[in-house]
Amino acid sequence: MRDLKNKLTSSKNTKNIQTRKGKSFGYQVLGFGAGGAGPTFFVATGGTITTSGNDKIHTFTGPGTFAVSSIDSENPSYNNVSYLVIAGGGGTRPIGGGGGAGGFRELKGPANTYTVSPLNGAPSITVEATSYPITVGAGGARGNLNPGSNSVFSSITSAGGGSPPCNGGGVPAGPPANGGSGAGGTHRSTGAGSGNTPPVSPSQGNPGAYVGPSHYNGNGGGGASEAGQAGGGSGTGSSSGRGGAGTNTQITGGPVAYAGGGGGGAYANGGGAGSPCGTGGAGGGSTTAGTSGTVNTGGGAGGSGESAPACSGGGTGGSGVVIIRYRYQ
Repeated sequence: MRDLKNKLTSSKNTKNIQTRKGKSFGYQVLGFGAGGAGPTFFVATGGTITTSGNDKIHTFTGPGTFAVSSIDSENPSYNNVSYLVIAGGGGTRPIGGGGGAGGFRELKGPANTYTVSPLNGAPSITVEATSYPITVGAGGARGNLNPGSNSVFSSITSAGGGSPPCNGGGVPAGPPANGGSGAGGTHRSTGAGSGNTPPVSPSQGNPGAYVGPSHYNGNGGGGASEAGQAGGGSGTGSSSGRGGAGTNTQITGGPVAYAGGGGGGAYANGGGAGSPCGTGGAGGGSTTAGTSGTVNTGGGAGGSGESAPACSGGGTGGSGVVIIRYRYQ
């Protein structure tokens, strides 16, 4: 018994066990069990790293690598990470509808505690000790049918927001582009862009608005939680449609709005407002350019007015973002 006691208490055969709070509470016998190794916790690098309670949060505002060097062996369910994947919002041109928001996809893992968006419920991801390339979609540029780009983490892809066509010169402009959320239409377009394209569950976005050829003001682009809103007629008392609402999540530790649609550009009055919850740009007045979507939120750009400079007066879509959260202690 003395020999065994000596073996158990010698520094050569023992080490302090660390709790998830980082405090020692006893000894672990080395050389017993599976190779004598203690529990391993989640360790990873990549992006900008912050903490919230027992969680680490990796925020990618551009391309990078989420490199996992160790996973949680004590609680395997903790390896089911939380994530938010937002694509780039659609860009716009004058006399046009608002850009659609980038696709919104979120999942809260079982180990994390925070307030999720109503759109939580994307597929679960159980990570391994390996590297995961991250793609962050750019916002669509000013111009004709310039949708946002996709964002990707592991098996999850969010689609870029739709973009409206240039609507000038008396020539029918065709349909706006589909996307995570669709772009709004105008009197010369043939409809509005569809949202949730390609389709996923829960839906990653909504369609833009379209009224018809008698309504000259631009219509709003779709947002994560609401379709774009319709504009009025051509009179000075009418207005353009606002962008569809985005949504809030607290995955970063506090409420942040993402994926709002852009407001429509005006024919003879004020432009449509950006999304009421989200980061879509406001539509321009009859002679002004639309506002760009907010960067790293996937907001759609606001459409520009009827007399904005040529076809260069549109707005750019907001770039996307990828956020990964897990328990590390």
